[in-house]
Amino acid sequence: MKKSIVLFTIMMFSLLTLVNCRETKEEKAEDAIEEVEDGLEEAGDEVEDAADDVKDEVEDATDDN
Repeated sequence: MKKSIVLFTIMMFSLLTLVNCRETKEEKAEDAIEEVEDGLEEAGDEVEDAADDVKDEVEDATDDN
């Protein structure tokens, strides 16, 4: 009887450990995806700003002539 209880307890702790590890890996993956999305958004904003600057420079150059 004691062996059964001990084995059951060990099995339950093992399952809890596995579940916690999976959640941690999923959370890390989600965080990494969010960081990539944020980085892409920032890069897109910078490209947009650069395009606006080029447009302004072209307009200024054509206005001068």
